[in-house]
Amino acid sequence: MDDTISADQAYRLARDGVAMLWRGDFQNARQLLRALDRRIPTAPAPTFQEHRQNQARRARLLAKVLVLLDSDYRLDLGRAPDVRDACTEVYGDAVVPSVVPLRELLGVVGAHAWRRSGVHIPELHARIHPHYGVFSPIRGEYIRLVAEAPLPARTVAFDIGTGTGVLAAVLAHRGVKRVIATDQDARAVACARENLAGLGFKDRTEVQRVDLFPRGRAPLVVCNPPWLPVRPTSPLERAVYDPGSRMLYGFLDRLGRHLTRDGEGWLVLSDLAERLGLRTRADLLAAFDRAGLEVVGRSTTTPQHRRAFSLETPFHAARAAEVTSLWRVRMRVDTQRPATSRCL
Repeated sequence: MDDTISADQAYRLARDGVAMLWRGDFQNARQLLRALDRRIPTAPAPTFQEHRQNQARRARLLAKVLVLLDSDYRLDLGRAPDVRDACTEVYGDAVVPSVVPLRELLGVVGAHAWRRSGVHIPELHARIHPHYGVFSPIRGEYIRLVAEAPLPARTVAFDIGTGTGVLAAVLAHRGVKRVIATDQDARAVACARENLAGLGFKDRTEVQRVDLFPRGRAPLVVCNPPWLPVRPTSPLERAVYDPGSRMLYGFLDRLGRHLTRDGEGWLVLSDLAERLGLRTRADLLAAFDRAGLEVVGRSTTTPQHRRAFSLETPFHAARAAEVTSLWRVRMRVDTQRPATSRCL
């Protein structure tokens, strides 16, 4: 397929499940992808789940436009950019030629640009550099909550599901002497280590690849899980969606085993799932109770990102009314266990 194909022809082929290897001009391929996107029906979905199904169908159709990368990630197309560094960051060293969807390649290139420029974090007076597939901290309101909540101690803190390492960095910046950050995703672990070292916190922080908690206890345990209990449809979405609220409930259920006596858990969570009908406030409060936790404080903030104010955003009313909370919880007196391991 090359520059001679029309958008209508390409759309019919993609709709019929035909994959198309692009041989023409790279910039024309980008225009074709945008033209295909415009041709996909966009009827409003009544529920978030149906909206997600529509998005998945759109992604499958747009993935039918393919490009060939040679054995060192060069694109042999007219007006093609140099994508070698971007692809190496994501795929590793090239060995043989490969075919990838153009839409995916554009995402890889965009992620490379984000990684190089970074995201400014006012609370750190510095920039955080997200890697491909790691949630970017572009919604600064939740970071501000962690930067302003009263610290129960400055000895040790755990940051569960650290992602880019931004919250671990905020805690270190606030004077916590040792911060242990965890994540089960290898890309997130590498990203957090790089950011924490670049910010000068390498000697006071440690990043472990584990599922949720490290060993031991701490007087402060922080977690900002993915906010929507929806099944991801790609590896990239695992940083955004938490199917069945697995991470949320796993954090709450096991928190008591990792808090020192009178220690606090900080749960940073949006109520967007509640407003979309994916989880209820009663579910959350019941999870606190089931884990033997009591709420000792709660601070809130409202979104500042542009999608909250755009009438064209799907489910605009829910996004505009969204509230993000930092829940401060402790073990109830009747459920506290004797401390069997010392604070790390």
